[in-house]
Amino acid sequence: MSISLERRYAARLEDFSARHAFLVDLAMVLALMGCALLGGSLTMPGAAPPDQDMTATTLMGVACLVLLKHRLHPRTVVVVAAGCTVTAIALGYLVTPLLLAPLMAALYWLSALTDRRSTRVLGLITLVAVTLAAVVSDSMNHISPLLRTIGPVFWLMLPLAAGKMTQLRRAYLQSVQARAEHAERTREEEARLRVTEERMRIARELHDVVAHHMALANAQAGTAAHLALTHPEQTQRILKDLTGTTSSALRELKATLGLLRQNDDTPGSAGLEPSPGLARLPELVAACESAGLGVTVTTEGEPQPLSPGVDLTAFRIVQEALTNVTRHAAAEAAHVRLEYTGSRLLITVTNDGPADNGPTDDLPTDDGPTTAEPAQSRGFGVMGMRERARSIGGELCAGPRPQGGFEVSTALPLQPSPATHLAGGTTP
Repeated sequence: MSISLERRYAARLEDFSARHAFLVDLAMVLALMGCALLGGSLTMPGAAPPDQDMTATTLMGVACLVLLKHRLHPRTVVVVAAGCTVTAIALGYLVTPLLLAPLMAALYWLSALTDRRSTRVLGLITLVAVTLAAVVSDSMNHISPLLRTIGPVFWLMLPLAAGKMTQLRRAYLQSVQARAEHAERTREEEARLRVTEERMRIARELHDVVAHHMALANAQAGTAAHLALTHPEQTQRILKDLTGTTSSALRELKATLGLLRQNDDTPGSAGLEPSPGLARLPELVAACESAGLGVTVTTEGEPQPLSPGVDLTAFRIVQEALTNVTRHAAAEAAHVRLEYTGSRLLITVTNDGPADNGPTDDLPTDDGPTTAEPAQSRGFGVMGMRERARSIGGELCAGPRPQGGFEVSTALPLQPSPATHLAGGTTP
């Protein structure tokens, strides 16, 4: 409590000194002038004071008044104050802390406001000059030469050390303030980066949900319209599947958008359904088959547990790859291969369509973006899959196969690295 009050009063004093600098300097000069005049009247016991009373008053007055310029010209102030003080000592005035008060104040401001080299040079010259004047002064005849030397050196070293401590404290406070400002700017930049990453994540989720289900719904509706007259029973089954596709789309949209409204601090708030994973692959295959695309799934190696982020990423990549087959490729069948090897999961999605079919609107080439379609019609399917794979430390390749059709292959880690996890890549 006392420390906080002390800091509060010190801050108020510094604020008042900054706002009323001239008044503070004037009060200091008047106080030092009184000390110097009192010091000029002191003598050793049994010794008579010097006869030059007006001379001492003038010298000490000049040494004090010049301190009003210590903020702008600290070096000049030290030279003038040292000259007046040395002259007074040479005239026979006793060397006391009161007589040295103006010079001590000048040395303090020199040490606090100037660089180290100026402090050393001017401080050393002042110490030597005052010490020599004290040694040869008649007023110090009753004192040993050792005491004549130690006294002035001690009293003049004291303000130099205090000024340097003040300078170091001021530099420390400035560095603390600079670090605080830098931390504030960094915190704001990090917050903006997290907001951007969250917007991109939500955009990928919405793209995957809307693109997949709408593509399936469109394919199912087209198939039903084509078979309506010739195969009414199959048409009815497809229309039922269409209802399930749209309902699933609404559920996933609700779950995704619910993340924006969810408040974990609200008691009794309803929890959202778990994020989709490879466990829902049979539902995805059934939905694609109702749209006229036959999908086969093969698994190689011993299935390993996946982290939630990797599980979601694997499902979304398979979902988007099959959606691209439904939308872009004139294919009747697709094949999904899952291979667990070591610490990675290899996923390959291929179709048997013509060699020139595939989501070319998503793929850049070495010569720049593809010109298969106008720029405004290009989608973000392969781009989104590649970003998802990279966000958890994986890799993805997509392109046409030499024997025909299109292939999407990705290698995902079974467990993302800690650095990837901290970066937010595994957030579902």
